[in-house]
Amino acid sequence: MGSDKFTVLVVDDSVKFRQRVTCFLNDRNLHPVLQACNYEEAVNWLIKTKVHLALLDINMPGKSGIELLKLIRSSYPGTKVWMISNHADEYYKQICLSTGADHFFDKSMDFEEIENKTSMICKEIQNQNELNNPSMVTR
Repeated sequence: MGSDKFTVLVVDDSVKFRQRVTCFLNDRNLHPVLQACNYEEAVNWLIKTKVHLALLDINMPGKSGIELLKLIRSSYPGTKVWMISNHADEYYKQICLSTGADHFFDKSMDFEEIENKTSMICKEIQNQNELNNPSMVTR
């Protein structure tokens, strides 16, 4: 796996939400984008693949996104984690951030912010790739 790949894992039980996020990530050349609908599927991806960014919903069937966040922080500390949830009150936000989430987004109100933050990551990756591989820069 080359250093220019940036793998994103989207974990949400809503197929429509996963597709929407995957679409805009692919539009920004962030790929591969992996998808999981629950804790168990997400863990299978984490075991098989180096994930750079995980976008987690809180409320899923079985174990919650907060439980997955705890696992990622203990076993995959280099992975960035964004919590994206309809449970956007201050209580859940504080739990997620104190557990180690890098960001917390309200799924219904912050979608534009998620896109903006993703664009910033894309620029960082592109700049890093240009520094690592100057011969690959096209002008």
